[in-house]
Amino acid sequence: MNDTAHIGLLHGAGYVGGELIRLLAGHPAAALHTVTSRTFAGQAVGAAHPSLREQVDQVFVAPEDLDPSPLDALLVAGEHGRSMEVIPPLLEHGFGGPIVDLSADFRFRNPAVYPEWFDATHPAPGLLADAVYGLPEWSDDITGASLVANPGCYATGITLALAPLSQKEIPFTAHVTALTGASGSGARPSSATHFPDRDGNVRPYKVMSHQHGPEIRQTLGDHVSLDFVPASGPWTRGIWGTAHIEWDAPVEPGAVAAEYDAAYDEASCVRHTPDGLPALQPTVGTPFCDLGWKTDGSTLIVGFALDNLLKGAASQALQNLNRTLDLPETAGLVPTPRSAPAL
Repeated sequence: MNDTAHIGLLHGAGYVGGELIRLLAGHPAAALHTVTSRTFAGQAVGAAHPSLREQVDQVFVAPEDLDPSPLDALLVAGEHGRSMEVIPPLLEHGFGGPIVDLSADFRFRNPAVYPEWFDATHPAPGLLADAVYGLPEWSDDITGASLVANPGCYATGITLALAPLSQKEIPFTAHVTALTGASGSGARPSSATHFPDRDGNVRPYKVMSHQHGPEIRQTLGDHVSLDFVPASGPWTRGIWGTAHIEWDAPVEPGAVAAEYDAAYDEASCVRHTPDGLPALQPTVGTPFCDLGWKTDGSTLIVGFALDNLLKGAASQALQNLNRTLDLPETAGLVPTPRSAPAL
């Protein structure tokens, strides 16, 4: 690999694509080489992402005109169903760099999940066993992986909140309610994102039937029961939620704190505190998931907050990309500490 890794971004015109372009523009060891979009082919990146005008000078190319030969790695930010059609031919034609996919197309080991939850038969089920689920705090297999499946936004927050409790394999039930901003519905307008219906309103949807449910259970294990109520919130970006945990034994606050300390004291992009539940706003625009908890000795409530476009998508994909390229995990995500100048 060169001193600067050349990165390709497929389907870069959406909200997450814009965040990936912005992050790569400030990356110290990786640079965006090619970005594709069918809708904006031949136009400057600023046509889809006006905030990037005069910051990024790339032009979108059509997906069929992609030349992967100069690329060291690929990020794929298309909607669900596209990656399973695009990635297998790239691998068959010899692309040898790591691929980080931000859709659900390679998150599940069991191909039967796709017709049940996504109304699609997976065309390359053999790749599912090779793909690494890229939750950086809970996967040791990302470094050296050729295909990384970036987790979903809800799945990231809920799994990070519950995983420390699931490690002892003691059965418990988590009743989760989580609210997401309008950007979680994607850049294409819909009734769910229409401002007069969204502003000042909270609307539940896919109650106990959200597609991130099986993704979370796959990571946590069958001993964890999950009741998940997702809802749309009246803001643009960010996820805030709580998990009410049912235990069969008393809850010892010190033991809970020890579990989270052991899990996340060395985690670069998780901030945790036993002092109460986190707020949403401090996480927006950051690569962090904030966790906090509260217990009265019988009930345990764990709260989580994150930016759905960053830790829930783009910045987490960059964490995964950095690992696959053997770079510092937070390169391009957090400032490098510098010594204060001498007075």
